[in-house]
Amino acid sequence: MGAVGSCAGRQRGHRGEVRTESWRGHQGLSTMEEFRVQTAKHPVPNSAPLRPPSDHSRERAKRLSTDSNGTSEGGAGAKTPVELTALEEAFRRFAVHGDTRATGRDLHGKNWSKLCKDCGVIDGKLITLTDVDIVFSKVKNKSSRTITYNQFREALSELARKRFKDKSSEEAAEEVFKMVEGKSPIIAGVTRAVASPTVSRLTDTTKFTGSHKERFDETGRGKGKAGRVDMVDKSGYVSGYKHAGTYEKKVQPKPQ
Repeated sequence: MGAVGSCAGRQRGHRGEVRTESWRGHQGLSTMEEFRVQTAKHPVPNSAPLRPPSDHSRERAKRLSTDSNGTSEGGAGAKTPVELTALEEAFRRFAVHGDTRATGRDLHGKNWSKLCKDCGVIDGKLITLTDVDIVFSKVKNKSSRTITYNQFREALSELARKRFKDKSSEEAAEEVFKMVEGKSPIIAGVTRAVASPTVSRLTDTTKFTGSHKERFDETGRGKGKAGRVDMVDKSGYVSGYKHAGTYEKKVQPKPQ
């Protein structure tokens, strides 16, 4: 009887476990369904579907490529080729000249004037520095202090019509473009130090006095530690004695 009772107890326990698992599965399924329904009714704001990693990578690579080519709004344009033209290379070289924080996408007035001077656009007759400044103010935006690459081309075209009056606008622009293409800023030579009488007088060791005079020998070379520290004389002679080392010569017997 005990064995029969224990067997029946195990069957009832097994049925209870099956019923519990079934109830948990049903509850879990209904919970997921409720979650989906609530999510559909109340979507999370500012949420966007996830994109495949490949699309994201391609878009990021495209954006980096665009940035590296200097293609931005108001810049060289979204359709700028990967290989820069000789004119755009010259524009970038002058744009970053003298400014470590420059990006090369815009050109300020000082470097614009330098470009026109170094490339020979300014001839002093038909085009002067004043003309260059006027054209710069004309093509730039009102609130901006720089010009973009497109505005740079427009400014060169303005100067070209004044420089080459006997040619058409297109031909004149091409002539000026050729003058600028592939050019780089001209760096002036290193400034040489000019000898100043004041500096010469202060560095002339023959005119030193006092303790400063003791630091240099007759040729003007420094004595090193001997000129800075009082060295102890262990020769046995008093200081200032001029005949040191002559005693042995005096006491030597004379040859017969």
